[in-house]
Amino acid sequence: MPRYTIASLPGDMLAAFSVVSISIPQSISYATFLSGLSPLAGLFATILPATVYAFLGTSRHLNVAPEASLCLLIGQTISSILNSEGNMSETDRNATAIAITTIITFQVGILTLILGILRLGFVDVILSRALLRAFINAIVIVILIEQAVPMLGLGAIIDVQKPKNSLDKLIRIVQNLDSSHAPTTRISLATLVAIILLQLVKKYGGKHPLIKRMPDIVLVVVGFTALSSIYRWTEQGVAVFGSVPITLGKSFFSIPIRESTMRYFEQTTPIAIMISIIGYFDSIIAGKQNATRFNYLISPNRELVALGAGNLAVSFIPGTLPAYGSLIRSRICADSGGTSQMTSLVCSLIVAFVTFSLLPLLYHLPRCVLAAVICVVVFHLLQEAPHSIMHYWRMRAWRELALMGVTLVCTMLWSVEMGVAMSVGFSLLLLVQNSSRARLVVLGRVPGTEHWEPETDGFMSLEHEPGTLVVQLKDNLDFANTSQLKERLRRLEMYGQHSVHPSEPQSREEDSVLILHLGDVDDCDADAVLVLHELFASFKSRGADVYLTNVSANLRDRLERGGIINLIGAHAIFPSVSSAVSSLPSRMHVRVRS
Repeated sequence: MPRYTIASLPGDMLAAFSVVSISIPQSISYATFLSGLSPLAGLFATILPATVYAFLGTSRHLNVAPEASLCLLIGQTISSILNSEGNMSETDRNATAIAITTIITFQVGILTLILGILRLGFVDVILSRALLRAFINAIVIVILIEQAVPMLGLGAIIDVQKPKNSLDKLIRIVQNLDSSHAPTTRISLATLVAIILLQLVKKYGGKHPLIKRMPDIVLVVVGFTALSSIYRWTEQGVAVFGSVPITLGKSFFSIPIRESTMRYFEQTTPIAIMISIIGYFDSIIAGKQNATRFNYLISPNRELVALGAGNLAVSFIPGTLPAYGSLIRSRICADSGGTSQMTSLVCSLIVAFVTFSLLPLLYHLPRCVLAAVICVVVFHLLQEAPHSIMHYWRMRAWRELALMGVTLVCTMLWSVEMGVAMSVGFSLLLLVQNSSRARLVVLGRVPGTEHWEPETDGFMSLEHEPGTLVVQLKDNLDFANTSQLKERLRRLEMYGQHSVHPSEPQSREEDSVLILHLGDVDDCDADAVLVLHELFASFKSRGADVYLTNVSANLRDRLERGGIINLIGAHAIFPSVSSAVSSLPSRMHVRVRS
């Protein structure tokens, strides 16, 4: 704020109006159709978190508001809990939905804030790009199926049939196409055509700023609202937005931790964790893209603090949705001339004005129009899917493609929660697999020198001492990557490489000397010291010698504390591999491994 200049205000104002033109219809649609809540749940979640983020966040272009995938998770959670509660009056169902949403938003705010305070901004590495793309694609497909119901006017029929999952819902939609409401279907198709035509005009209609920045979705929403009012579509059975009362009494702000919300605390904690992780991933990806594009830096830890504080603040308004950054809205902000977080403040002011002053004007807005808006917006998220699939296909990344397919199937056949759990679970397993394998390299001597090099395709004629295995460790050692160290060294002894299956016949004799080059190892945790002690003890028990080279002062201190230096003897520590080989008791003839 102290460095903000008036010259930046016009660009930020224009960007704010451009973002609001899509965020208001989105927020209303997401709250109504994806979460099953009042439109106010989406609008308030667009006001307060964005305001808090403007003062605490580090991204100049990130727009914070409800997200489609997160709203769908909350909607499915609400439906699951309501179904388990049994028969309830409409008033009780609404009160329960508000309590569930409130406690979820509160937990999301607390979890995200704690991650930021603990400086855990690196958690975005949990999900690989392949699994994140698979999850987004699955979410988009689920949302498109969900929105087909109001667009075809099949809400009452589908509610009675109660499909078990998204695939079942899609099958029932196809089976009931003959029962779709004709006026609602026509309005939905007209909405899709109108938005697509306006977007084509924006894309190919010239370089005039007014055309490029035309609020296509706002024009469609306003236009169809006017048509609905003029031609009285409600009399034809078309469901409309209706009236949304705003109460400014004592209950407008309320402490989120109370008896009615804590009742669902345990049930909603897993979904709150998922929302925190996914919301942060979406936000950090959007923030980093714009930061790279405009050459500035963002702080992942500060982003967590800003997003957590925003969600924690909005949880004091009962029944409000969590809010995170959006890739699409942030891109619109950047393309429209936004230069700073002032855009978020102006967005919040505009949305607040619309919420408290202009919301009654949307009384005649057809609900199927909002559903069509969601379909158009989320469909853009599928545009990168063919490129991603072709990339992994060209790279022959069969594992990534298989994981993408599994994530999609789990989301379609079970639930979004299952899809998220599978995505995070697979990513964690891959991380554990990669981190549990310390890099081992067999060293050989360059002929005619005392220089030792890794045995790669470029050094196939390296010399090797008979009965001596020289291995370089290239990572710091911890409890994870040393668990398989003994087995992998054993394979190097038996086969000369650790990629051979142990069922193959042994191709090398046991070595009488093991030399470990530790020049790249600076630290070793307590569990790893225990593993090394057991490993060296097993070598010593069969009469083999163990030598260590290039040991740093810090590592030597750790080895001494763990009793390893006492086990192998201080004489077994050498400054280099060549000095260790030179000290061998008997130098047999040199052999060349071909």
